[in-house]
Amino acid sequence: MPLPTLRSALLGELSPRRALALGCAAALALGLSACAKAVSTSGLQGEAKAAAETIKNFQSDVTAGDEKKICKNDLARPLVTKLQASAGSCEKAIKDQLTQVDSFEVTVEAMQVSGATATAHVKSIYSGNSRKGTLTLAKEGAKWKISALG
Repeated sequence: MPLPTLRSALLGELSPRRALALGCAAALALGLSACAKAVSTSGLQGEAKAAAETIKNFQSDVTAGDEKKICKNDLARPLVTKLQASAGSCEKAIKDQLTQVDSFEVTVEAMQVSGATATAHVKSIYSGNSRKGTLTLAKEGAKWKISALG
């Protein structure tokens, strides 16, 4: 049986055990597959720019296949905890899914920040088609981390 997507797990469509068998966070959940291109943070300022930098770093880490950095630097603690419970480690869960991602491209179209949460309206390309979605980020200490999809 294929691993569930992060999106289905975060939206509560899976049992707790199956939800923990997650894959590569936002990359697979949004079905992102295209030529790698840096996320632009131009036009953003302050916390909105800082939150967009997290998405930029996530894209770089996915492209590099660096599951350790993804788990440590890009994903929010509750998400990492779920991945650890499912596969024994967040890194293993991410590594299993990175083998299915050829490359990764996402464009941040808008960023809204409200206190310690941010919502990024993003566009991705999958099989030549444009898809829109959202990424929710949470501030952990001084850093923004990806916490959910919508």
